[in-house]
Amino acid sequence: MKGFKEPTLEERREQAAKAKQAQLEAARRKSPANDPKFAERQAARVKTSEARDARALERKAQRAEEAKRKEIAAAEEEAARAKAREAAQKAHEAEAAAAAARKAASDVERKKERDARYAARKARKK
Repeated sequence: MKGFKEPTLEERREQAAKAKQAQLEAARRKSPANDPKFAERQAARVKTSEARDARALERKAQRAEEAKRKEIAAAEEEAARAKAREAAQKAHEAEAAAAAARKAASDVERKKERDARYAARKARKK
């Protein structure tokens, strides 16, 4: 390779800088911002993004409303259970009172029978 001169460091740096500049220019030419339809596509993307966000907010509001309804239903159900427990407690107390009254009446009846037997026994001894 006669006559071949190896490039110096400075020449190689210049070539590299020129190559980088050429790549940068090519990338700028291919940039989507230069495309006339780019703005339309970008606007469409923004619209769909806003619509998606609006639907997400709507779903979130629906979920919050549903949670509120469930909470109200649970509170009503708990109130109904408390009322039922209270009614059951009152029925139990009434039953206990009735049982106590029956026991007292039967005790009085047994005492009358016992007293009658005692009086009969005393009458027989006389």
